[in-house]
Amino acid sequence: MTAETETERNELRALSRGVRVVLWDFDGPICRLFAGHSAERVANDLAAWLEGRGLHGLLTESERESLDPHVVLRAVDRRHPGSDLVAELEERLTQEELRATASAMPTPYADPLIRTWTAVGARLAITTNNSPRVVREYLASRRLVPCFAPHIYGRTQELNHLKPHPHCLNRALNAMGAAPTSALMIGDTPSDLFAARAAGVPFLGYARSDRKSKLLRDAGATTVVDSLEPVLRLVRDLRQA
Repeated sequence: MTAETETERNELRALSRGVRVVLWDFDGPICRLFAGHSAERVANDLAAWLEGRGLHGLLTESERESLDPHVVLRAVDRRHPGSDLVAELEERLTQEELRATASAMPTPYADPLIRTWTAVGARLAITTNNSPRVVREYLASRRLVPCFAPHIYGRTQELNHLKPHPHCLNRALNAMGAAPTSALMIGDTPSDLFAARAAGVPFLGYARSDRKSKLLRDAGATTVVDSLEPVLRLVRDLRQA
């Protein structure tokens, strides 16, 4: 939705009302991490690295063709949980994510929305499947670390806790002493929606394309925006109230 109609504005206003804590997914709502550093190439490189070690059989054909590095990582972890192999694969992915931060593209309106929400007294946290090292490096480049620190909850060695598991959301809520109903999760994938639902947190979908919007709505998201601009307007109204 573009939040242009009165009904849509009211829907977004109702979702935002009373929010004390905002849980942000990272790659999507805050930036396009792989805007200049292809996630598909990273996934292929991880699969090729496994193949070069005679481990081609660890991935199914659909997993090899997923073009999603997290699919590759989780697939190996399911078959060899907690192994040195998984730890090395995760570190390789982290290094690729760190390289990607140099060309990451900020999501339009994300920076001012983060600063404005902080200014009106909301507390913010990152709840992501990306490495927390990557998140900190990107936020530092945008001078946004003070808006979130220390509440940055990303990928750990416990890969079974990646979203759609609500682990990172629950860590954030517990650390901030926040009730789920006082929070709002902003995410751009069905796994974000499912994690928010499992944690009891209201969800706002962000979709930069019709395809992403359809995926979110088909998964059950009821409020989806294609721009953060109407959210920024609402929060600015709160600041002026």
